[in-house]
Amino acid sequence: MSLMRLAYASEATFAAKPAEKGVEPNVARILMVSRRNNAKSEIVGGLYYGDDHFFQYLEGEEEAVRELYDRIARDDRHHNISILLEEPIKNRTFTNWSMKYVPLSSDVNRFLDTEGMEAFVPSEFNRDQCEEMIRLIRDSSDSGRVVSHDGVRNRRNRESVIPGGILAGLIAAGVFLVGAMVYVGTML
Repeated sequence: MSLMRLAYASEATFAAKPAEKGVEPNVARILMVSRRNNAKSEIVGGLYYGDDHFFQYLEGEEEAVRELYDRIARDDRHHNISILLEEPIKNRTFTNWSMKYVPLSSDVNRFLDTEGMEAFVPSEFNRDQCEEMIRLIRDSSDSGRVVSHDGVRNRRNRESVIPGGILAGLIAAGVFLVGAMVYVGTML
């Protein structure tokens, strides 16, 4: 049997909800099913969701990848689906992932900035940009992650995942706690 790879882009049809455990809930459901089904079909790859757009990369036996893509294309959680890359390969490059998920990361931010892109719109990627996105997904680690599901560019550039109000409250609580400990210490 022959191996192939396929990358596509699409737009989400759902309104993004607040992330739970770093993942938008609709995307979390997609990942749960994908990981189970892809492992059975020996399909590997990665999924990126940002700015209300998907970029997905798949590798596996040609027949299995085509069947999966046909199912994906019929899924009503996205539309405006376009294949960016579709070709045979000799070896898998995502050997350890049934479906790797990469939230918005600092590497992807740098890629978008380098390419002069205001938002993540993978349907506009050329071949080199598509290849770079695949590399970023494959090589991503847990460092430098920022989760963003609202499509607002200035939020993409934030360095902290803790909103300012919550951070200020945590700092105030810490100061209060230290003060209370000092006060109790002077009473002993």
